[in-house]
Amino acid sequence: MSTTTAVAPLTTEDAELLVATARRAAEDAGVTVSVTVLDAGGHLLAFRRDDRAVLISGETSTRKAYTALQLNAATADLVEAVQPGGLFHTLPTALDRPLLFIAGGLPVHRDGRLIGAIGVGGGAPDQDHGFATAAVRALA
Repeated sequence: MSTTTAVAPLTTEDAELLVATARRAAEDAGVTVSVTVLDAGGHLLAFRRDDRAVLISGETSTRKAYTALQLNAATADLVEAVQPGGLFHTLPTALDRPLLFIAGGLPVHRDGRLIGAIGVGGGAPDQDHGFATAAVRALA
């Protein structure tokens, strides 16, 4: 008989903490960002877009979160893989939603299992990655 350990899912409260932390980190850096949080099934749990942010930043944050969730990897680690000749160069055409391989998307884990993802868009790629990282650390 095998037993399975249940892992608590990403909750709305968790998602709100992720958004608030990323937003605060961005504001401290003087940057306006959009933040998207998805649960493990790819469902939107939380979203924040500031009217001062670049209009496309909302779509960007969502696509970063989706990419991080689908590939269970930080989007910053995938940039080289999608360059011509890279491992994932043709992957976006194989999926039902285009992927965005720019830093700022991170998977969210609990007890070693994937429970969701966060995407941050609006700053420079390294800034977005840092804001997402700060948010994930706050959840731990």
